[in-house]
Amino acid sequence: MQRPMKLNNRQQELLNHLQREGSSTIEALAAMFEVTPQTIRRDVLLMEEHQRLSRYHGGVRLPGGLENLAHSTRQTLLSAEKQAIAAQAAQHIPNRSTIFINMGTTAEAVASALRQHRGLRVITNSLHVAAVMCDFPQAEVIIAGGVVRPRDRGITGEAAIDLIQKFKVDFAVIGISSIDLDGTLRDYDHREIRVTQAVMAQSHQVLLVADRSKIGRPALVRLGHISEIDALFTDAPLPASMNGLFAAGKPAVHIANFAATTPTTPPVSTRRAGKER
Repeated sequence: MQRPMKLNNRQQELLNHLQREGSSTIEALAAMFEVTPQTIRRDVLLMEEHQRLSRYHGGVRLPGGLENLAHSTRQTLLSAEKQAIAAQAAQHIPNRSTIFINMGTTAEAVASALRQHRGLRVITNSLHVAAVMCDFPQAEVIIAGGVVRPRDRGITGEAAIDLIQKFKVDFAVIGISSIDLDGTLRDYDHREIRVTQAVMAQSHQVLLVADRSKIGRPALVRLGHISEIDALFTDAPLPASMNGLFAAGKPAVHIANFAATTPTTPPVSTRRAGKER
């Protein structure tokens, strides 16, 4: 039986960093701790042997990916950044809009940021989103039926898809687990992806909310491509290697300033923006 690993100070700080950020590159960790990449690789190899983290090409993350973390733990990862992303995405949504909001902690942050909006009709497959918005003074919340996923109270299944296909909404607010450097959108659960694909097909505009830890992270199942998104809201500039994906101006990329986020008034316009999808 393998003995539990006793972490030194650097290894503990490395693990703390991953719990906040979700993932990191070897080079970034070496710069942060002011050691060589070889030193970080030795730490990573040892910690991986004890199942404290896992490696992928050029980087390191928590074992099994964020999909195995408790919902409460994921809420604390990059929480200020998620709130900033949410505040900026909420500015994009006028009063009296119809919205679909899917599951995920960044999408939940958008739900909270919509508190000052009026006349919203919201469809969601997240019990957390429904719990946040059900007390809003002027919002109607519709919950998709289906199978509840215990770890994050998200709802998937054919019943959820059937309900979604009955609606056409102004905006879809979706989160994602991974954005590949080639623009492929990925997630861990094929059932969740089927729901999200139905949502995208029934929305005039698709708003993707994703913090910087999602860029380049490995995930198993393909959802679609970044070109199918109308606007991306994130918290840091994207890698230069991705610039070609946005040359045509779609999706529009919005970088949130998480150093100073304050409540904002929603847009006055109530017209649908963008073409039908």
